[in-house]
Amino acid sequence: MADTLINNKNLLAESGIHRRFKLHQNIVSISVAVTLMAICAWFFTAFSSVHVVNLGAGNNLKVSGLRDQWLRGDVVVMIRHAERCDRSTNPCMASAEGITSKGRDAALAVGAGLQKMGLSHARMLASPKVRTQQTAELVAGHAVPTQAWVNDCDSGFMTAVQAHKVGGENLILITHSGCIDQFERKVGVPGGERSSEYAEAFFVQVDGSHR
Repeated sequence: MADTLINNKNLLAESGIHRRFKLHQNIVSISVAVTLMAICAWFFTAFSSVHVVNLGAGNNLKVSGLRDQWLRGDVVVMIRHAERCDRSTNPCMASAEGITSKGRDAALAVGAGLQKMGLSHARMLASPKVRTQQTAELVAGHAVPTQAWVNDCDSGFMTAVQAHKVGGENLILITHSGCIDQFERKVGVPGGERSSEYAEAFFVQVDGSHR
């Protein structure tokens, strides 16, 4: 399997195409933005060419390979919490420690996109913070278990992700920009290319040989 980064740092499909990166540790990373149109696009980097694929059009989701990886349970999804209320002028959904009403809509859209992919073989965990718990409940449609390590945004985050990934089961983490940034750093994404906007999802295919 070629080690390539698949990256989309912007929220809209109109954003520019990014260059290819090599990864390490037998991981292929896919960063896609989930908008009000749900999972809309990703950048597929294969050797020397880059293609923008609209996953909502035709059978592009199947052609991209993500659906097959998802059905095999080979995917980790890291989703940053939706817009936080204490850093926005938008009205709060509830507590000021949580997300905004705008963030609620974005989280619901993410949930709709994941529901279309299927959640029967997926486990979801959230950081204990109010904003991540609220986001997770909206994405899942029910309360989601929390674990402290999903909030530990240090250099050991990627190792923790790998340790908690169970074979044949997709792992969905509702986490923070700092944690996603740590993961991106570990796989060698240059600073100018790292991104985790509110309610943005970072899909990672783990081929199983990391254990």
